[in-house]
Amino acid sequence: MDMLSLFWLFFILSALQPVLRQRMLEASRTRLITRIEHERKSRVIMLVHRQETMSLLGFPLLRYIDVHDSEEVIRAIQLTDPDVPIDLVAHTPGGLVLAALQIARAIKRHRAPVRVIVPHYAMSGGTLIALAADEIIISENAVLGPVDPQMGQQAAASILSVLEKKPLEKIDDQTLMMADMAQKAIKQVHEAVVELLEDKMSAEQADALATALSSGQWTHDYPITPQKAREMGLNVNTGIPDEFLQLMALYPQPVRREPSVEYLPGRRSTGERQG
Repeated sequence: MDMLSLFWLFFILSALQPVLRQRMLEASRTRLITRIEHERKSRVIMLVHRQETMSLLGFPLLRYIDVHDSEEVIRAIQLTDPDVPIDLVAHTPGGLVLAALQIARAIKRHRAPVRVIVPHYAMSGGTLIALAADEIIISENAVLGPVDPQMGQQAAASILSVLEKKPLEKIDDQTLMMADMAQKAIKQVHEAVVELLEDKMSAEQADALATALSSGQWTHDYPITPQKAREMGLNVNTGIPDEFLQLMALYPQPVRREPSVEYLPGRRSTGERQG
């Protein structure tokens, strides 16, 4: 075999390696999901957003909740018998309010219990989905987040605050129009949160929680811990099964650099010999 043939063989193998690795990961996910569904007698739905390797050359693409996600989750729910519980694993920074609300309302309408499982974080639209669940199962170190709407790069509440700090004649038309849209967006999200919570708590509690989450009293990345979520009145359980943490390990973050976190895999116990 000459050098040119060796070069092309190396190139082909290098190009196929990410594809083969991805296929092996997918097969491992399928086996573990099947096992979890059998043990818990439920439908497992994964809503996981990473920077996925989308091509042979390994270009990453940032993911968030979009209409395609809502279509797929709703279809999975429709393919689930009404009496079969659902375990929806949410690992997401959020996304489109429309898509998140579609998923949340589909969850709310499902007759059997729905559990939203949060191994690490479910912010913004992810939290909106969790609010619709009968139970939120969250890791002790995981977080939820506020659901206040964002207008491009700005928080709707921050845009509205301009009206309070400057006279109208000193505010440009674009800002005034954005403020009008921001006011409507906050009102709509507030009403949606109340709708999702109306069968889980009193009307007064639902209204207060909707105001806290949608009004912009915190920054959009404010971490709501399990303890804080309980104080808000949410049905939160920190007993997340190990199987779901194992499942998340099969959704690695693809990177093209030296890792910033490194450790030996496997559980360490106090009885192990050091040598």
